[in-house]
Amino acid sequence: MPALDDPQTRTAVDALRAGALRWLAGGVLAVVLGLLMGAAVVRIVENGGSRPPFAGLMVVALVAGGVAVTVVGLGSLVRVRRWTAALARTEWRSGLLRIAGPAVLQVEPLGFDEFTDEPLRLQLMSTAVWRTRAVQQLNGADVRYAEVSEQEWLLTADGAGTLYGARAARRR
Repeated sequence: MPALDDPQTRTAVDALRAGALRWLAGGVLAVVLGLLMGAAVVRIVENGGSRPPFAGLMVVALVAGGVAVTVVGLGSLVRVRRWTAALARTEWRSGLLRIAGPAVLQVEPLGFDEFTDEPLRLQLMSTAVWRTRAVQQLNGADVRYAEVSEQEWLLTADGAGTLYGARAARRR
């Protein structure tokens, strides 16, 4: 059964997509507000009024910040689309999560033998502290994981409500 057919997975993907759309909409809204504010300031000055203090700085901040947030939203939408396609063609595997460092994970597949098998070593992709801590709280828990590409993996656990992206950890 493809991983995307699981109701929990579908809910998690939908939540990630909604978050990406919120980022995108917020960025576009900030750019539009910045442009409207700039046009309003120009109209005020053209009609003989005094320029509002910090108006130019606010316009630049709204437009620049809005562009940055829009790029983040687009990137998130692309990532969710890639993850959705991968989950539609692969199945979840089960394993035990071990935390090996602040964002370094090891997944021991079911039936793992520490003397003969090699665990899956991953580096969490998230830079958000709260997401890293949420994964760290799963230490010793049963998780499900799926391969997106040779270097990218997804993790989730029952009740997590989200997907965590990770990259294959490089050997030192």
